[in-house]
Parts: sequence; structure tokens; C-alpha cells
Amino acid sequence: MTSSLTVGVAQCPADLATSEERLRWLSNTLASNTGLRPDLIVLPELFQCGYNIGEAILDRAETPDGPFAEAIAELSRHHQTAILYGFAERQDKTLFNTAQCIDRTGRLIGQHRKLVLPPGFEENYFAPGHGCELFQLADFTVAILVCYDVEFPEALRHVALNGADLVLVPTALGAQWGVVAESVVPARAFENGVFLCYANYTGQENHMHYYGGSCIIAPDGKALARAEQANSGLSLAVLEKSAVERAQIRLPYHTDRFKLPWISKQRTDPEI
Repeated sequence: MTSSLTVGVAQCPADLATSEERLRWLSNTLASNTGLRPDLIVLPELFQCGYNIGEAILDRAETPDGPFAEAIAELSRHHQTAILYGFAERQDKTLFNTAQCIDRTGRLIGQHRKLVLPPGFEENYFAPGHGCELFQLADFTVAILVCYDVEFPEALRHVALNGADLVLVPTALGAQWGVVAESVVPARAFENGVFLCYANYTGQENHMHYYGGSCIIAPDGKALARAEQANSGLSLAVLEKSAVERAQIRLPYHTDRFKLPWISKQRTDPEI
């Protein structure tokens, strides 16, 4: 087990029209990386199929072990890195907005179905998920939330209380919601004393403009890496697990919240 982890958030061009183009972009991005060798790559929401594609989502949805997952597993093995990506998951006749992590051996180690579907097209195609799962990557306990999930303080607090050191958030954040990437995401990391990796698109997809702003935030709320809004590529940072303990000792929000008169431990510590 190691106490540090090198993570890259991959800010992807939104206008890649097919799964094959997206895989090609990822392969080229990993191959051309001359910086730190990543232990983990975080890709945006619905990276497998595209986000703003309307009814095409019905045809592009796959099972968690489908062809796209196989291709990601091959890239993970080749580049010796775990990869977290979003995809449209098909389970019988039901679709979920899902993200999953495949480790460097090609093994599925973590998965999350988006809990809260925002107003708009997602409610027309996807069913909401239920609950969160934690998994281990090196010495880090990791949770996944998808896009809108992280905008609810209860969701981040929930996974942090259950032991998450690192929260991975694939997103498809529109250009009008930049406050989320710039302010909300750092606040979520700070108020829980955890690392947070936020991976978004850049550019335009079928008349939807994306904010960019992919970032890696430390437990003290400071940005370790942040992508330029218009640029695609990898933003890399080394995460030291000891920073989580230092932050949570310095500002013990998780225990001090019980000093608030309207909070009871029985109500606020649900099992994951």
C-alpha cells in the first residue's frame, strides 16, 4: 500500500462524436503525456457515449462489461493506470447514468449510479441510483459521485463520514454553471477535509457549451491543479494521504457538527 497517489483529470473535447473517437483521444492523450505517470485518470460524465446526444443515448448504452469497458480495460493495462469514466449503463430496459473505475490490471473496482437527476433531459432517459460504494485504490479509500450529486452537501458528507479520503466526480458542467467548479467543489473538499477530483468537458456538443474548469482540490480547499476552460488534456497532481488527516484534525467539522443543537448522531450517520 502507498500513501501517495498521482491523479490526472482528463478534460475532454465535447465534440468527439463517437465512442471510437473518444477512445482514440484518450489513447493519444495518455501516450503523449510527458509529465508524471498517473496512477488514476478521471474522465467526464458519460464519456463513453457523449452527454448532450438526445435519443442516441438509447442506442449507445452498454452493460458494465460491454465493448467500451473492454477497451478501457485494455488501455488501463497498457498504460498501467486506473481509469474512471462515465457511461450510459443498460440493465434490461432501464438506463443509469453511471461511472465506474477499472484498475491497472483491467479489473472493475468501483461503480456509482448518479443519485440525483437534474431538471432536463436526464429524467427522460435515466433512473436514479441508490446509495454509494467505497473502494480501495492504493492506500486511499475512494468514493464516486456524478456531477449534480456533488452539489448537495449531504452527499459529500455521507461518503466522507463513511471513510472516503478521495472523491471522484465526473461531470458535464454547462458554461453557465462555472460557480460550481470554481467555488462549490473547493468548498465541498474543504468542509469535509478530503481530496476531490472533478473532470469536465470543454467546448461545445450539439449547441451545449461546457465550462471546462476540471480540477484537483486538496483537503484544505486549495487547487492542486486546474485546467484552462478552453483546453483539453491532462491536469496532474500528487495526492498525499496524510493531508486528509491533517485537515480533519485542524478543522474537525465531522465531530463538531454535533454541537449544533438540531443535529443528532443517530440521524446523520447513515450506513453507506
